[in-house]
Amino acid sequence: MSDIETIKAEVKKLNAQATQLKMDLHDLSEDLPIGWEKIPELAGKAFTAYEQLTEARKKLAAAGA
Repeated sequence: MSDIETIKAEVKKLNAQATQLKMDLHDLSEDLPIGWEKIPELAGKAFTAYEQLTEARKKLAAAGA
């Protein structure tokens, strides 16, 4: 597997994780005020996931894909 293919696979994986966390946040928001105490943890996970996805996309762009 080439470097670009490896990075593309990583972007795909991170995108799926970030999208799932986004949906989890959305679901949590619909159930408020039930589960409000989960907001900081879930938001932190989503923040980290999108941060990693952004970095992976930059790496992919730098690799020429």
